[in-house]
Amino acid sequence: MSQTQTVPPEADDRSRSTTRNVLVVVALLWTVQLVSLVAALSGIAQADVAIHFRTTQIAWFTLMTLLTGTFFLPFMVKGAALFGKKRVLLVATGLGFAGDLLAAVATDYRTLLIGRGLAGVYAATMPIGYAITRDIFPRRWVGIASGILAGGVGLVAFGGPFLAGWLLDDYGFRGVLWFMAISTAVSFAMVAVFVPESPVRQSTGRMDWTGGLLLGAGVTGLVYAVGEGADWGWGSGKFIGYVAGAVVALIAFLVVERRVAEPLFPPAMTRRRPVWTVLLATSVAAGSLSAVGVVIQLLVLMPNIPHVSEGLGWSGTHNAIVTSPISAMIIVAAVGTGWAARRVDARVLLAVGSALTVLGYGIGTHLHHSGPQIVGMGVIAGFGTGMVVAVVPIMIIEVVTPAEQALANGAQTLAQGVAQIIVSQLAFVVMARHGVVLKGTQFYLDKGFTNGLWLVVGCCALGTLLVALVPGSRRLGEAADTPAVQVA
Repeated sequence: MSQTQTVPPEADDRSRSTTRNVLVVVALLWTVQLVSLVAALSGIAQADVAIHFRTTQIAWFTLMTLLTGTFFLPFMVKGAALFGKKRVLLVATGLGFAGDLLAAVATDYRTLLIGRGLAGVYAATMPIGYAITRDIFPRRWVGIASGILAGGVGLVAFGGPFLAGWLLDDYGFRGVLWFMAISTAVSFAMVAVFVPESPVRQSTGRMDWTGGLLLGAGVTGLVYAVGEGADWGWGSGKFIGYVAGAVVALIAFLVVERRVAEPLFPPAMTRRRPVWTVLLATSVAAGSLSAVGVVIQLLVLMPNIPHVSEGLGWSGTHNAIVTSPISAMIIVAAVGTGWAARRVDARVLLAVGSALTVLGYGIGTHLHHSGPQIVGMGVIAGFGTGMVVAVVPIMIIEVVTPAEQALANGAQTLAQGVAQIIVSQLAFVVMARHGVVLKGTQFYLDKGFTNGLWLVVGCCALGTLLVALVPGSRRLGEAADTPAVQVA
């Protein structure tokens, strides 16, 4: 797989002012973190959406974007390598805006889900945004820019709930949906104006359509089966058939990838132990944390109705105020982790962060009935969350070469998305076992919330244990512009 580079990054940087570099970072920060912001806004709005549309299938409001994003991600990442990362960023952002706009004007739940599904294509901007950072900045900017992009999750975590609370309390869930559409349009404009095209791309190659369709079909089939398993019956022929079909498609994908000249995710890269172990550990750890919002947001925002719903019944603004210390912890941890990654083994940072989430949410399984209890649980888990989200892109940089960066980021985002979808869907299933359907809307009892938290705790614990599989690699400063080499 050959690469061409039309403008050397160091030479390009000498001709670009610091102000211009800052504008590029801001544009990429907005684009990358909008994925997390939209996810946060969606989670906070889902309780109102469920009640308005009187649906028991509210899980798909958040999962549709994950599902379609996961399906199209390999094609978008490969397209970025072939046709240019900026060009594909604009395509993904444009499609995301179209989906957000459709969702904002939808008058029925089916149309809303179609819009949310189309908007899921925007998820590809995250791995491509991290990859283009390495291409267009010199070594001294790569670590700073990557740390800012990753640390921005803290700003989203802190400001997102206040923004969502204001939108939800004053304008309802429609206000949230319209804000998503406007924000995506701003992202498109900023990328178009400020972000230069990456000088690194494949000089030749073609799209692996067969492999992409097999991978997408396998992942989609598995996720859909998990989502419908409770209704179909976990031992039913329909559930088993979908799972079997998904497994066959994924096995066929692996066979195809070994034989095609231009695979979506080169086996030579994914077979290396430092790469596949990092992908596995980070995907399970970060994917499980992304899924916890399903439980927490429904817990605090669902109404309290005796014998029907045992949510805390907070408003969006009250939720933002109470959880602000948690958001602050995420920011502190993310910034500190970016600084520490040059001095401390990234494996240690991931393990400690993941272990803190286990401790925090483990406490929450028993103490989640008041504001102080939510804060006590969240401060511990929030610090761990900040560490995990900040160290994931750093670990990817450490184990791959610059030419592999976009593909590795895409593979990690894909795997993390699958983990998040499965854990989220299982959380809905677990909670619904102790819930009540009233006037077409699914509500949850306290036992359901408790079991949902236990599910997340178990998955986070698994992510912590998987860190032990990861071998040592070069530190961030050594890996910024050199091939990854295993050292332990």
